Amino acid sequence: MFEIESKDPDQVVITTKTKAIKFNLADETIDADLPVGKIVGPGEFEIGEAAIRGIAVGAGQTIYDVVIGNVHVGIIGAAEDANALDELGVSNVLCTSSVRAVREIEPRVVVALGNIDGMAVELKVAARAEKKLKVKSLDSLPSALEVVALT
Repeated sequence: MFEIESKDPDQVVITTKTKAIKFNLADETIDADLPVGKIVGPGEFEIGEAAIRGIAVGAGQTIYDVVIGNVHVGIIGAAEDANALDELGVSNVLCTSSVRAVREIEPRVVVALGNIDGMAVELKVAARAEKKLKVKSLDSLPSALEVVALT
């Protein structure tokens, strides 16, 4: 089980049993209070129960594929680059502000970063507000698309 929080469109926090991992999309860092400090840019990392793959996108941007217990969480912000989305692959939960990315990746849950109402209208789904998104397992995710606004 893990939780996803976001109080800022440029920051997503994933909390597992042992670690809180902060992804800052504005400065492309991962902060998990590691002895080496913050992780910057693309690469492959394991932090606690999370396997993280940072993928370089044009213009020096990094998107992330985070795998925790067979659940893939894509953290892409506003990225819409088709090659990057292809390299990201399947995401069960997608943290984004891009409707195009949602349509291409087809996640089960979207954590809306940015204009939540506009995204819900374009996708023709209702958005629900939560303080945290709790994910117990892959089987606990909804079968139809849900949009979640984290407050």
